[in-house]
Amino acid sequence: MTPQTLRWGHPALEAEIGIDEDGVPRLTRLGAAGGVPPGWPPLPLVEVTAAGHGRAWSGGRLIDTYLGGRLRYRTHRVSRDGDWHVLVVVLDDPVTGLVAEVDWRSPDGVPVLRSEVRLRNEGTDTLHLESVSSLVVGCLTDAIDAADLLWAENGWVAECRWQRRAMRETSPALSPALSGGVRYDNGKGEFTLTGRGVWSSCGRLPMGGLTDRQQGRTWVWQIEHNGGGWHGECGERDTLAYLALHGPTDTHHGWRHPLEPGAEFTTVPAALALSEDGGPDEAFAALTRYRRAARRPHPDHERLPVVFNDYMNCLMGDPTTEKLLPLIDAAAEAGAEYFVIDAGWYDGENGGWWDSVGAWEPAASRFPGERGIHEVLDRIRERGMVPGLWLEPEVIGVRSPMAKSLPDEAFFRRDGVRVTETRRHHLDLRHPAARAHLDEVVDRLVGEWGVGYLKLDHNIDPGSGTSAHPGETPGAGLLGHNRAHLDWLDGVLDRHPGLVLENCSSGGMRWDHALLSRLQLQSTSDQQNLQLYAPIAASAPTAVTPEQGAVWSYPLPTDSPDEVAFTMANSLLGRIHLSGLLPELGPEAGALVHEAVAVYKSIRADLPHAVPAWPLGLPAWDDPWLALALRTPATTYVTVWRRPGTEATVSLPLPHLQGRPVPVDVLYPAASRADAGWDPDAALLSLTLPTAPSAVLLRLDHRLPTGESPARRQKGQ
Repeated sequence: MTPQTLRWGHPALEAEIGIDEDGVPRLTRLGAAGGVPPGWPPLPLVEVTAAGHGRAWSGGRLIDTYLGGRLRYRTHRVSRDGDWHVLVVVLDDPVTGLVAEVDWRSPDGVPVLRSEVRLRNEGTDTLHLESVSSLVVGCLTDAIDAADLLWAENGWVAECRWQRRAMRETSPALSPALSGGVRYDNGKGEFTLTGRGVWSSCGRLPMGGLTDRQQGRTWVWQIEHNGGGWHGECGERDTLAYLALHGPTDTHHGWRHPLEPGAEFTTVPAALALSEDGGPDEAFAALTRYRRAARRPHPDHERLPVVFNDYMNCLMGDPTTEKLLPLIDAAAEAGAEYFVIDAGWYDGENGGWWDSVGAWEPAASRFPGERGIHEVLDRIRERGMVPGLWLEPEVIGVRSPMAKSLPDEAFFRRDGVRVTETRRHHLDLRHPAARAHLDEVVDRLVGEWGVGYLKLDHNIDPGSGTSAHPGETPGAGLLGHNRAHLDWLDGVLDRHPGLVLENCSSGGMRWDHALLSRLQLQSTSDQQNLQLYAPIAASAPTAVTPEQGAVWSYPLPTDSPDEVAFTMANSLLGRIHLSGLLPELGPEAGALVHEAVAVYKSIRADLPHAVPAWPLGLPAWDDPWLALALRTPATTYVTVWRRPGTEATVSLPLPHLQGRPVPVDVLYPAASRADAGWDPDAALLSLTLPTAPSAVLLRLDHRLPTGESPARRQKGQ
């Protein structure tokens, strides 16, 4: 066919797709409008493997597939969906009749590409799919020697630990040719990230990135899937860096899908954010804007109410009427607007609930009296707060009456046997009985009891999935359940649009945009050590918008004033999840808690419109100094933590404020002995914190009042 070039996008993000004589479309450039392609990539827009249709170059990579290489351009469509620019490129394989529709979307003004692929079998034979890419980009960069890979290790109570590694360590430079003419331009090395099971972020976040350490050009990607069946790879192909993102695959998850004639299959979505020269900070800022544009609207995203939860460093799963009533009063006095009763409210055996959970009825022994738990819920409302409850909806304990009353088909099964993990079964939300049970529970708690907040936890990983239907692989069953789970959440919020839903999942074990596009908050960790929570809190906006990132602030009666301020500061640029035994705090500690909540309420209107930056770089687990900035057009907020083992003074680069004589305010704690100074020419914020551990929240106001010198408002001057 005649070669042609398709151009699509907007000034912030433009794509060029080249179609050569072979008719195979290839993405040749993705970046700001007017850029220069780095080279002609060898990879097609879609990579597909199926039984009998493998790869042209064997190895661990899921690229160079025969089906992908045969997909020819058929047509394309350009449209608008509100603020979103949409491109659909239709491809077909003349051999099998497979048709692929590549669906690209980008919000106007935001340099982020969202991609998913719809396959349709227009042939006469069933295609047994084994992998389908959500996004393939074969032209990330040709500057591989200067490229660093980014990814985040994500363990329980050690979440969101970003790492950086030279790309040449996993894709080494190879000799260009042997004497016999064999070339090494397509090696077998690549960098891979893979998630398995039901926890999408157990081990690593479903995210990654590539950054040019010299020029600052950075790509950051995320796979938008609420289960662990995902896979990403980044390597070198014909001197260019490529990226291939997948949902579940046969190689990594035992996933296979029979695509019968006339049937369709759609991949999980993936998104790719670009910063042309601003490094990781600008790429994460773009991803933050995209996440806001792509999620389900909810009033909580703007209101940001303060939540008290009775679990961490507090009741720890042992709530009773007697223990809760003084906490409710103390939380209301501190300024909380929601009060959540966490785990244990259904436990009539004082710790024996683990394998009997599932009916979600209150324990009479914990809430005695005629009104039972409603005495507590009414007290919460009387004190001006919205009541909330902890719920673990997807599990049924083996001793629960629901384990007998629900049919076998309502549970995960493999080889015809119910899956049991730590004496619990897992519901398959594709089955109407499972969904009906959970709908009854939620409608009772919300519609009848008046609960306005549900903390949704998930504490087991039942393995590879479920093969509930004949011929179904566990990986395919898990994907089906994951999609049914999202549909169930949409149904809950359709019926109860004001309900606030928190994504917990053992802290941060299911931290992904598929869930966060529906749920209003993300529990960032179960970490109980305030100093170890600091790097998690500082890193959280890489993976969740600030207004959705819930961080525990849980002072202990034995904490020093510096430690109380430290734990309160952890959450001031996210969502306060207040906890701890507030009635037992001394006057100074209690005043610091009240002050922090008041400061938070004074700035929270800015947080849903701010984008993050890290003046000291992405936080490392052991960094003695940590810093998180949130930027709006008018104001920059910076939380700075000093942990033991470092000098008392640090300099923080804020290049976006270079040349501007901005004042610096210490917002919290007011009694801090911090000394802050601003050098507009060097764009450096100098900060001294005399003690460790300690933390402060600073504000730099970009709108300097006429006639006012910034020095007048800096601490200590």
